[in-house]
Amino acid sequence: MRLTVNGTAYDIDAPPDIPLLWALRDLVGLTGTKYGCGAALCGVCTVHVDGEAIRSCVTPAGEVVGKQIRTIEGLAQGGKDHPVQQAWAEIDVPQCGYCQAGQIMTVAALLEANPDPSDEEIDEALSRRYCRCATYLRIRQAVRRAAELKRGS
Repeated sequence: MRLTVNGTAYDIDAPPDIPLLWALRDLVGLTGTKYGCGAALCGVCTVHVDGEAIRSCVTPAGEVVGKQIRTIEGLAQGGKDHPVQQAWAEIDVPQCGYCQAGQIMTVAALLEANPDPSDEEIDEALSRRYCRCATYLRIRQAVRRAAELKRGS
């Protein structure tokens, strides 16, 4: 099976029902995408498939063959952090950091679809994406800051 991840094609030898999460981590070697619950409940495993934020723990790798997959490792472009990554660092969002890749990938997809989300839209996009450290107020601040950075403000 051939997966295109962060612009690079990888031929992997695995059954098509292997969860994308494990194909990325164990077969491609990209470990930025984390395992949380394994049941699509927490959002820690979020990656982009053709620009859409999906839960990789329950997505069979065979379903994304021929699609563009982006992981946290591929979010920065041209040696420059993505605006969401910049905002996360500026606002000092993470504590333990375990959930942050999933949060960042979710927000990056949100801002592509909606460059100026309301608080309600931010909350909806981040619902069912859990942060054990409860940095939710800083996360919302960082989303607003990332939107400003994307607009060039």
